[in-house]
Amino acid sequence: MKIAVFASGNGSNFQVLAEKFPENVTVVFSDHRDAYVLKRAEKLGVLAVSFELKEFATKIDYEQKIVQLLDDNEIDLLVLAGYMKIIGSTLLAQYKGKIINIHPSYLPHFAGSPHAIEESHAAQCGLGVTVHYVDEGLDTGKIIAQRELNYLSNLALYEKSVHELEYQLYPEVIKKLIQ
Repeated sequence: MKIAVFASGNGSNFQVLAEKFPENVTVVFSDHRDAYVLKRAEKLGVLAVSFELKEFATKIDYEQKIVQLLDDNEIDLLVLAGYMKIIGSTLLAQYKGKIINIHPSYLPHFAGSPHAIEESHAAQCGLGVTVHYVDEGLDTGKIIAQRELNYLSNLALYEKSVHELEYQLYPEVIKKLIQ
């Protein structure tokens, strides 16, 4: 199974996945040309590709180029890891049921929020991590796996525990999908 990881920023989840599944993770795509994930990919020998929505006339054109990239590299599974763009109908139509995402809350709490860690911490609910399939909604796809976390009063420590759980749960899910 060939995997493409989509990330918009740092790429720590990408690095965990690329190191655990070096034969499978073959492409990383970022919608930001200056994203650190691209440097991580180069260091690990993974094809790193980046282009931005603003470079295209429409989102359809942007996603058609992504589909071409995925087709050219015979990608079987798209793994979103901090990819901050909403997957549109063009990409979803080509890869329905083959796109997964990790969300830093116990869904349905704080679905669609780019600040789910801070919001779940402040509310002291929805604490955890969810891996789910991507559908037309925002974090509304079928849940594959979830794990709850205990509340920690220190936000920085709580955020660290969220990331540590992500680094465990995402590889577990992908291992099952590969098998």
